[in-house]
Parts: sequence; C-alpha cells; structure tokens
Amino acid sequence: MIGLIFGDTDFPNKILKTIKKRKIKYIIIDLSKSKKFKRDSRSYPVSTGQFGKIINILKKHSCKKVLFAGKVNKPNFSKLKLDFKGIYYIPRIIKASKLGDAAILKEIIEILAQNRIKTDNSLKFNPELTLKKGNYSEIKPNNTDQLDIKKGIKTLNNLKEYNYSQAVVVRNKKIVSIEGKGGTRKMLEKIKSKKFRNHGVLVKFPKKKQDLRVDLPTIGLKTLKQSKKAGLKGIVVKGKQHVFLDKNKCISFANKNKMFILVK
Repeated sequence: MIGLIFGDTDFPNKILKTIKKRKIKYIIIDLSKSKKFKRDSRSYPVSTGQFGKIINILKKHSCKKVLFAGKVNKPNFSKLKLDFKGIYYIPRIIKASKLGDAAILKEIIEILAQNRIKTDNSLKFNPELTLKKGNYSEIKPNNTDQLDIKKGIKTLNNLKEYNYSQAVVVRNKKIVSIEGKGGTRKMLEKIKSKKFRNHGVLVKFPKKKQDLRVDLPTIGLKTLKQSKKAGLKGIVVKGKQHVFLDKNKCISFANKNKMFILVK
C-alpha cells in the first residue's frame, strides 16, 4: 500500500492512472484546492495543518511509503485548521517557510520519516515523464540562444539555497524575469511581448538544494503555449530532473511554431 499525497496540476492524474493500471494498492491524501479526487473511494480530503490526521490515515492503511505529486500552495498559517499534531509540528513548518517552499517540503518529509514513513521519488511509477539530455524539436538553439541559456542556468545556480524560483526568462543575454511566488504561468503572462517573436528562452531547473524526490519542475503543453505568447523561442529543462507532460503534443507544437525544446 502506498500513500499518494496529491495537490493540483495534471501530474497526479498521470500517476494515478498508472497505479490503477498496475493494480497497486493505494490511498490518496487529497491536498488539492478543489479536492479533485473526492470521487475516488480511497481518497481522504485533508488540510495541510492536519498532520495527525494525515499520519493516522497512513498508519491505519499500513502505508510505509508515500509519494508527493502536484502543486500545494503555501498555506496561510493564521487560517490553518490544526489538529493536535498540527499544533505540535507547525512551529517547525513556519520556521521552514521563511526559507521557501523547498524548505517546507523538506521539513514535511523529515516529519514523515520520524513517523517511519518513507518518501519515494515522484517519478517512481512514471519514468517516461522525464527526458534524457538532447534536443527534442526540429529547431535547435543557435549561438545567440546558447548564450541566453548559459545566462539563465548561471542565474538559477546563483540563487539562494531555498529560493522558490525554478524558472527564469532570458533574452539578448539579459534577465527578463525570474519566477516569483505566483509560478511560471504568472511570470510568462507578465512578459507577453508584441515586439519579440521567437526570441529568448525559458530555463526551468530544480531549485537549488532541492529534494529531487518531490516538487520537480513541470513542463506541459500549456507552458509551450504561454512561452509562445511571451514571444520566446525555446524551453530548456534539466535531464531527468523534471516532469514533462504531453510530450508528443509539446514536440508537435514546438515544431509547428519553430520553437525548440532542449534538455541539458
């Protein structure tokens, strides 16, 4: 039995489909905003602050392993519904939150480990959702693009240890935008350009010192479409350290719009 700790995005749906197909026993701890898994009889809607409830559910079903997938927004601590263990653990979570989202996840994994619950890699059942190094589109980055890519990677590598940013946009060797707390989508919406077409890159790498079992950068068709609207020419992710949804649709879209998809 495995415990699936699910948030929003399409990634959890892909995992659940595979697990059902392989007839693996599971339960879902549903942390999504809309409780999107409520129709599943094995799903338990839970608040982020209900650590006691989460741990009790996992232990009741003999779950010695969990898997995280999907986006869980940073909670408003003043409005959290806390149970007894939530009250006990919340000071640690609040302290970690000051360092960023990656630190919160790291702390939650540590709390689970103290309760003898191991965290598996998010891609354990879906290794096909990550790509090896290479160029996956007909268009390849030229020398100008390569300079932008180099600048983007260097910028992300120089961010503080627990910075929440996973993405940066670079154009003409200049940083156009660094991902804020609103995520990649909001960043791309803010930089929509009528002036530029197929110029500049989105570089999306894991956070520095990130636990690669959870919260991997996720790319999908929506990201490609948003990047096109922003006037960008390509997307760059790190090999085996990302989640790539709708791969074939993304490659087709990139080829049709003369964009590149590069895995470093």
